[in-house]
Amino acid sequence: MTREVWRDSADNEAASAVFHLMQELIDQYRVNRPVMPLVVAQAADAAAGPDIDNRVERIVHQVHRANQLRRVPVKLLDGVGATPYEAALSMVRTLTERPWETRGTSQYKPFTFPRSRLLAAIEQATATVVTQPARVSPRERDERILEQLGSLRWRASRAGGTNWWDSLRASIRPETFVGAVFIAVLSVLLGEIGWVLTALVTAAALLGLAVVQLVTTAAPPLLWLRRASRWLATTSSLAASSTAYPSDGWSWFSPSGSWRVIRARAAAVAERVADAGAGDEHARQFHLELRVQALLEDLLHNYRPHALDWRRGKRTVPPVVFLPTATQDNGGILLINAVNNVRSRRSEVDPLLLLASLPADRIMRHTPPLPPEPPVHAGGRSGARARYESWVDDLSVGQAPAAAVTLAWVLRLPLSTGQLTHEHAHAQLVTRRVRRTWAWWLMSRTTVALALVGALLGTFLWSEHLKEKYCYGPLVGLSTDAVRLPGPGGVKECVGVATVPEVRFAEGNTLQLNGVGKGVTFERIEQAVREQNVTIGPDEPHVTVVYAGPLTGTDANREDTRKGLEELTGVYLHQRFVNDTANRSVKLRVLTANGGQDMLRQTTAVRRIIDVARQDPSVVGVVGLGRNTTESAQATGLLQRAGLPVVNTTNSGSDLARAYPNYFGMAATDEEQADALGLVAGRLADGLDDPQAVVLSRKVGNEDKDRYTTEQRRVGLEMLEESGFTVAADTQYSLSEDGGSANLDAPLHAVCGAERVPDALYFAGRVEDVNTLMSGLGQTAGCSDKEITVFTGDDLTKARFDDSTKLADKVTLYYGALAPLSQGGGRAFYEDSRKTLEALLPEGRQLPVLPKERPYEDKLFASGQTVISYQATAALYAAATRSDVPQSAAETWATLYSVALHDMPTGTITFRGTIPYADQKVHGLNIVEVTRPGPDARSRVVCGRAAGDRTPLTRADCPVA
Repeated sequence: MTREVWRDSADNEAASAVFHLMQELIDQYRVNRPVMPLVVAQAADAAAGPDIDNRVERIVHQVHRANQLRRVPVKLLDGVGATPYEAALSMVRTLTERPWETRGTSQYKPFTFPRSRLLAAIEQATATVVTQPARVSPRERDERILEQLGSLRWRASRAGGTNWWDSLRASIRPETFVGAVFIAVLSVLLGEIGWVLTALVTAAALLGLAVVQLVTTAAPPLLWLRRASRWLATTSSLAASSTAYPSDGWSWFSPSGSWRVIRARAAAVAERVADAGAGDEHARQFHLELRVQALLEDLLHNYRPHALDWRRGKRTVPPVVFLPTATQDNGGILLINAVNNVRSRRSEVDPLLLLASLPADRIMRHTPPLPPEPPVHAGGRSGARARYESWVDDLSVGQAPAAAVTLAWVLRLPLSTGQLTHEHAHAQLVTRRVRRTWAWWLMSRTTVALALVGALLGTFLWSEHLKEKYCYGPLVGLSTDAVRLPGPGGVKECVGVATVPEVRFAEGNTLQLNGVGKGVTFERIEQAVREQNVTIGPDEPHVTVVYAGPLTGTDANREDTRKGLEELTGVYLHQRFVNDTANRSVKLRVLTANGGQDMLRQTTAVRRIIDVARQDPSVVGVVGLGRNTTESAQATGLLQRAGLPVVNTTNSGSDLARAYPNYFGMAATDEEQADALGLVAGRLADGLDDPQAVVLSRKVGNEDKDRYTTEQRRVGLEMLEESGFTVAADTQYSLSEDGGSANLDAPLHAVCGAERVPDALYFAGRVEDVNTLMSGLGQTAGCSDKEITVFTGDDLTKARFDDSTKLADKVTLYYGALAPLSQGGGRAFYEDSRKTLEALLPEGRQLPVLPKERPYEDKLFASGQTVISYQATAALYAAATRSDVPQSAAETWATLYSVALHDMPTGTITFRGTIPYADQKVHGLNIVEVTRPGPDARSRVVCGRAAGDRTPLTRADCPVA
């Protein structure tokens, strides 16, 4: 229930009647907005004494007190002035220039009076010019008044003036709307762009706010568009005073024409104001009624419907003015007459409600007749012209109702002496607080400020969320193609596609290439790829290849990213070759996609690749995905459904080509490697009595998605059994708790301490664990003095044996090399690659010279990963640019089955003759023997075949020493 704010008893019946009438008019304004009268209460008996008049006056005060605290805009007036005109004018000025009594507790913000302020500026300028001692002609006086108005910026001056500091403080106070927004925006910016740029933005914003505040209060631009200026130029009340510039001379789109109308009318008003100050009764009445008209227009504007701030829905009670005693001397009657005249002349319904008391012996009549018009010269044209001009001057006043006409807008309440004297103490008068409407709660400054601050705070929190979720997550320019995900050890890494310059997977990665590439860092290779992309114009024919690999690792061990570095280097080398070749009109654009450390997030990366491909039709396929995990099949299937082919680099999974027709592998599968190793194992088994073997494999951890070692264990076991070995045990080893070194002590003691030490060991582990295995075999009793043959499925060309492995002198290693560099051609590739990489070094630095005989044995190429990724990119590009015309992803997929690239570093890169859902036996392979593993290890190629050679290897091709 609405809170009660005032309670009193009615002194008499008249008080109760007047109170209930006023409250009904006020409270019903919200429902049907009744026409507001000028209520005049007066004792009906003209002979009533002062006591009765005092009772009527107390009624006005009681109604005033009853509405003071209930959010009704009220004003108690008391005219002060030497003449009734000055007193009435002072009351109008009080209403427009002084705060109303409910300023702090009103339903909505305080009233504004722009029209009244404009008239006040004209009055101020006129008074300044008139008080000057020099005597000037009327025309010169008008010009001086207009000049004074210009110096005032057409606004009445206020006490204290305005300066920059005050403007700034007024703008950014936290309790103001602009201040709240200012603070909220700064909070967001601080999180978005850092404190240095935020400080610069803050300084610029503070300066801008101060300038805007000062300009809007002192020298508003576009003066002819202001509401007050438009009213002055278009109101019909001034049409007769400025016939040279009619109302239709003002226009939204005509500043000069509108300005002439405004100046002409301002001069006309100033002239009448000056005449009023000189005592001209006609001018005084004109001046007072113009002021009242401006007041009523301003009040009407404060209640206008369809405003952006919904003010009509917020103000549900009318403004109420109280005149405790209205007489001719104190200007009260003159003010009531002026309001009545303006309303009658304009037929406007405004919201003003007035309650006044009139002494019993006074007569409420119309404005008394004005003095007779000044005589004019009779006869002749000049006399007629003078009479016309006099008529024009009096037209505004003459339009008022005649003295005989009743006061149409005045509601007289004659109160009998009995009503005023009959005690009515038992009647309780109560007022309750006027509720603020839903419009106020929805569209108040506080609500909008809170909503905006809340929105900005939410935006700030959302921005922080985006920064945590995406690798580049500002509100403007957000890239959703790369996300932050926890990697091994819980450290977040960036996974996805780098489609914006701000996403750099290798940023700060100083890992360098091996061999002649020493000095070229991972960060520089990634930058070089982007530099190539920038050289391709948006309208230039091009195809886009996405390289997907392990581009991030732990900060403590950058070596985790070597595979990504070497593969991306191969992709870059072919991109540079294509874009620098003059006869190739289709350029090659490369996007990098990170599958996370050890490719443990490749499904996430693939989904991002698919999203990019949907938006960019130039994407023709994917190169990479060179690690076999439990997600490899799912990732390949997702790309198949998206219509994207995959040219894989070093993934040796045996079943991917059988299951997915979009899969094209560059590396020999695990089964192909095992078959080739079986040729050597069969020879060894033939020379032994009851050959024994064991499979030693890495144990898969709870969070390890590695599928490679699981398949290696399977194919290794099958190969040994088919070669004639008796597999005595299947032993597993684990990694240390930190995921680092291999724990091989217990497994090796079990193997070497067996009753029969095996003749052969198939190691289904990773290349990084081979050093530990070799040193363990050389130091563990039972194995250290026995000749043991170790087969391994992982490509050891990238292995680097250390001093500890010298102990394994009797161990012989056999492994399959996925890049048979000794079998292929393309010898110019190596020197061209060295020159291309040398161009990435700082000016003046050079790379070492490659050996002429066997350049592929340099550590830059020996691992084969750079070469394989180069060839994979070449194959995909060749399929995507058939007849030197860009192809779609679907066309590229189909064309890959007919690609044949001859004289490549590992042989002929081709998929001709292969069919979907079948093994692709076109891979090159070398079987390498390593003896005396250690820093002085000796290796030789036992046998092998070049890429594209379908002739199967035989035992005769793989002799064993």
